Amino acid sequence: MSDESRPYRTAVVIPAAGRGVRLGPGAPKALRTLNGTPMLIHAVRAMAASRAVSLVVVVAPPDGAPEVKHLLDEHALPQRTDYLVVPGGDTRQESVRLGLKALPDDIGIVLVHDAARPLVPVDTVDAVIAAVRDGAPAVVPALRLADTVKEVEPGDKDAPEPVVATPARARLRAVQTPQGFDRDTLVRAHETVVLDGDGATDCAGMVEQLGEPVVVVPGHEEAFKVTRPLDLVLAEAVLARRRANDGF
Repeated sequence: MSDESRPYRTAVVIPAAGRGVRLGPGAPKALRTLNGTPMLIHAVRAMAASRAVSLVVVVAPPDGAPEVKHLLDEHALPQRTDYLVVPGGDTRQESVRLGLKALPDDIGIVLVHDAARPLVPVDTVDAVIAAVRDGAPAVVPALRLADTVKEVEPGDKDAPEPVVATPARARLRAVQTPQGFDRDTLVRAHETVVLDGDGATDCAGMVEQLGEPVVVVPGHEEAFKVTRPLDLVLAEAVLARRRANDGF
């Protein structure tokens, strides 16, 4: 597709079908509340805050699509942003693929965002979209590492693991979401690459396996992933600071 004919409308796919077992028993991770509002709603609002985003597709648990649609209907989103809810699959890759299938034809840029990253600033979303518009087939926001990283030989749980190497920290980044893609490239990746623990573990990794370039833009410390109970405490603190400083 030529640059002149390529549609530039942007959609976000949010796979939210996981259970979030590391947060303990209860509701699926995406439906846990922060400041009384489900984490998924925070994530959708974070994406819809970008004026470039015209559609958000939420991929719900297979048996929870009506509940998720009801949640979205209850919470105000910018009028310029439409949303869809589709049932997800058994894996994240399958859920993203189902989200892609639901996109209208005039979407040219697709963001894939973790529902468990509810506090991404709009500047990060806009930076990802801008990089795709500038010609990058795949873009990820990422942070420089503060800690030294060791490569180890995996062993039994809680057993000492031998160090294999110490990668140069200056060349490493901690990747966040939303990850942004040229739609055709992302669809091709999902048609040809399978996510696994030894190779590609995210959509950007799948694009890498196609041989296509992936570029990094600056991430943000508030775009962290809520995975464990302590992360919920940190997320509440961020929201409290935003309310105090910005009236968020």
